[in-house]
Amino acid sequence: MNEYSEECIMTFLQKQGQLFDEPVAENYDEAEAFLEDCMAVVVDSIKEVRQYLDESGMDVEGMADSEIEDASEVFALPNGQYLIVEG
Repeated sequence: MNEYSEECIMTFLQKQGQLFDEPVAENYDEAEAFLEDCMAVVVDSIKEVRQYLDESGMDVEGMADSEIEDASEVFALPNGQYLIVEG
């Protein structure tokens, strides 16, 4: 079971609309359960986001870091880390 920080869960809860047309979580507990169910990943840098997406089969070669940060499945966290949620 993954451990997600409060800021990670709250960021996803507030910004889930960037990935999903309709909310998948209505409250903190639902957001935490959703992240656990889909095995969302927290990484420390945009370089690690790029590596994760590349290993997941996304063609990121030639993409600028800003384009990767704008991907719907990438959520920038206030502490400088990134949450990656595959919808």
